[in-house]
Amino acid sequence: MRALLVVVVAGVGAGACATDGIRPNAATAPADSADQVMLKMSTDLFNEGARQNHVVAETAYVYQAAQKMDLRLLQVTFFEDGKQSSVLTATRGIYTMTNGSLDATGNVKVVSTDGRTLATQHLIYDKVALQISSDSAFTYQSRTERMTGSRFHSDLEFKYVVTDQPKGIQRSGGVILEDKR
Repeated sequence: MRALLVVVVAGVGAGACATDGIRPNAATAPADSADQVMLKMSTDLFNEGARQNHVVAETAYVYQAAQKMDLRLLQVTFFEDGKQSSVLTATRGIYTMTNGSLDATGNVKVVSTDGRTLATQHLIYDKVALQISSDSAFTYQSRTERMTGSRFHSDLEFKYVVTDQPKGIQRSGGVILEDKR
């Protein structure tokens, strides 16, 4: 046992004497190349005078050339016809300013004002297509239904859902599974 320990220690010591040393990754960290860094950022997004979103982030890295914002610890409140419709929270989100899309990751949760919830690790909000999608496992719950799956894409109201490996419960109306029509 002692001989094995000496060989392992000698091997580690010899490896530490390499002339190349540790080379840093060539890619720069996102925060290093940001045009602006905002702490405790809060902003409202409007369309034709109507508030669409209220965005709050602990930190926001703004990239002007790419027209993107890297948001950390974010909360997005969505409005429809001037009234709050839902709130999204996530650990991180990439907001594309040119098309209004949001790619949220890390403990993503969306709660609507009528009590519906959607939870996943990754959620993509496509404003142009008016769709939401996820390539990660998700759970959707309302007063009348509960659905889980390995991934999905859906309309914004979560009425027309296509999912892989669906499992669900409905009490009335509710979810129609694609292969059960």
